[in-house]
Amino acid sequence: MPTPLEPVRPAFRALARAIVPEARDLDETGWRELEGVVEEALAKRPAGLRRQLLVFIRALDTLPRLRWGRPFRALDPERAGQFLRAMECSRVFLLRRGFWGLRTLVLMGYYTRPAAYDAVGYGARLRGWLEHPDAPANLRDRLAGAHPGTEPPTVAS
Repeated sequence: MPTPLEPVRPAFRALARAIVPEARDLDETGWRELEGVVEEALAKRPAGLRRQLLVFIRALDTLPRLRWGRPFRALDPERAGQFLRAMECSRVFLLRRGFWGLRTLVLMGYYTRPAAYDAVGYGARLRGWLEHPDAPANLRDRLAGAHPGTEPPTVAS
């Protein structure tokens, strides 16, 4: 059974690389992780919305032919960025909405991969800033009193 992105995979990947330039460095495992997150999110949406997204991705891949004579996936990074900025700020509400929805899915897919955690310095800790090594000591002291099970900071009289 084909996955939801299967019919538009080359266009989706080209769009993802333009939205998150670091995606250019993904290997096949990274792409599977990114697409898996997106497909999981899409699986929870109505079939009509999934169809609309596929049509929108096809449209984004086709529209640049009108100006540059080639599909989005064949554009150089400068033209790809120019085209996506036009979609992002389009006077046509549906183009703007579609672009921002696609952008959200791509960002979610890219940054929820475990490999991306280190790249952005993400290090979730059970007690948040209390355990973060870069947190200023005075902040850790103030936050310690705000969490149950920790000793409140002493107040000088």
